[in-house]
Amino acid sequence: MVVGVGAIVRITRLLVSKWNEPLLLNDSLYYSIQASQLAHGTWFHEPFSNQPGAEHGPLTSLLMATVSWGNDPVNRQRLITVACGVATVAMIGLVARRLAGPHTGIVAALIAAVYPNLWASDGLVMSESVSCLLVAATLLTAVRWIEAPSVGRAAAIGAVVGLATLARSELVLFAPLVAVVLLLIGRRRKLRVGRQVLVALAVTAAVIGPWVGFNATRFDKPVLLTTNDGPLLLGTNCGEAYYGPALGGWSLYCVVNAHVGENGVDASVRSAQQRRQGLSYARHHIGRWPVVVAARLARSFDVYEVGNLVHNDVGEERERAVSWAGVITFWCLLPLAVAGGRRLPRAHLAVTLMPVMVVLFTTVVFYGGHRMRSSAEPVIAVLAAVSVAGVARVRRSIPL
Repeated sequence: MVVGVGAIVRITRLLVSKWNEPLLLNDSLYYSIQASQLAHGTWFHEPFSNQPGAEHGPLTSLLMATVSWGNDPVNRQRLITVACGVATVAMIGLVARRLAGPHTGIVAALIAAVYPNLWASDGLVMSESVSCLLVAATLLTAVRWIEAPSVGRAAAIGAVVGLATLARSELVLFAPLVAVVLLLIGRRRKLRVGRQVLVALAVTAAVIGPWVGFNATRFDKPVLLTTNDGPLLLGTNCGEAYYGPALGGWSLYCVVNAHVGENGVDASVRSAQQRRQGLSYARHHIGRWPVVVAARLARSFDVYEVGNLVHNDVGEERERAVSWAGVITFWCLLPLAVAGGRRLPRAHLAVTLMPVMVVLFTTVVFYGGHRMRSSAEPVIAVLAAVSVAGVARVRRSIPL
């Protein structure tokens, strides 16, 4: 029933705000065009050239390709992300149920059903709905492993981490985090889990291996997961992102005006040039790093340049009111999530905080923003539910 509420929220938003709306010039256009190319037999080219393309991981485009026949598949592509969002509600409920019981699972699913920072991505032609589903799935498989460690459950973790990496490349950081957390839990319980950790890592490598191998055969420069590291580093290490209105964020202006790479140049070459330029700027402004990193973190917690964050959301096809609603609900849920984390056993808390660690690392290294923070949103819903359900249990136990 609660999952049905999440479906109603997402489908209503899709029909009212997004149905038949044209895509803006952002990542959604890349995913949409690439999905259409895949549906018609063209494998991973850049949208407006015949050059090989790997600006983003392949999973989102592959999922959308299943419905991308015909001349105007955008509405059907949006339905894919809506379906992933509804599945995320159910997955978050299952994670919370495993952590703290059935009542907590219901509360978590209800929070996920209505939390704007989760459903705001559903109905957009982007990767966040897919990656949030896989983040929640990673938590579920890891919690199941804690309950009964086994090679099979370790392999399941590795498979989901591999899929998550193919949705958003920074989620490859789950792999070393999972290895460390599982080893520490095993050591604490005096269990030999080294073989299981190796199995998890091997399965992750097997899942992402075909994509890495495919990239190795078609670019002039080495490309592992994506060519997006170049524009990412250039847009976060430049004047606007260090001193200007985008302090702590990412600046499209810096990327567009860098004039790196000629038209038709191989994407890996262009990315390498952008990467060198961004890192060179960072090295020459090392004294500014403390301010920039502080601004990145403050942006990620919605306490600095919130208006600029909302403006960026609008450029990425989120409604202004929805973005502001996400900011306000994040402020409300974060204290509850912190309190909920204090109620969990150490092993469960360590697993649950893995997406948060990934987000903090990528925020410090790259930039602070709502899309960058998206991988932590399922954790916010789960931990807030642990807090709310725990308080409710205490109140029921107090005699009147």
